[in-house]
Amino acid sequence: MIYADRFLRAMRKIPGKSSIIISPSAETVLKKEAGLSMKIWINNIINDSNHLFQIAEHENIAFDSASGSHPTDGMVIVPCSMKTLAAVSCGYSSNLIERTADVCLKERRRLILVTRETPLGLIHLKNMVSVTEAGGIILPASPGFYHKPQTIEDLGDFIAGKVLSLFSIEHNLFPEWKDTETPKIGN
Repeated sequence: MIYADRFLRAMRKIPGKSSIIISPSAETVLKKEAGLSMKIWINNIINDSNHLFQIAEHENIAFDSASGSHPTDGMVIVPCSMKTLAAVSCGYSSNLIERTADVCLKERRRLILVTRETPLGLIHLKNMVSVTEAGGIILPASPGFYHKPQTIEDLGDFIAGKVLSLFSIEHNLFPEWKDTETPKIGN
């Protein structure tokens, strides 16, 4: 959940509005990984924010984002389980996360899946190819280390920054890569 946490903390600094859809599995993982209840975690994220967050019910497939007529910039599923990846890959929409992802693909909106499973099996890889061919972006939760991260939050910020960059949103979550080793030719 560090990836979801750092992404939402980065979003809260950006003026605008977003919907948050929380799966029942996310609640379980949050409890295991952070020892927090979803209510406490969400309240910590959305309080004192420049960004307006709306919580959408996971089972509410009548929510705005479930319709192509509702304009959005896109969707990020962070983290994205292999179950959700499989559903998106097959166009199976049994809940609001899956339906919103389906809408993003059919409306040609940006869809980013931050997958975190390892190792990957052939079925996972085929599902990733299928989503990519349909227009989605697979962003594995594989942080870089060139920025010399000092904390687990730095690793989460790297992934959050990659997501923001894919939406062309400027950030300062990590420094851009600079080649300081290659000798200059000329001069």
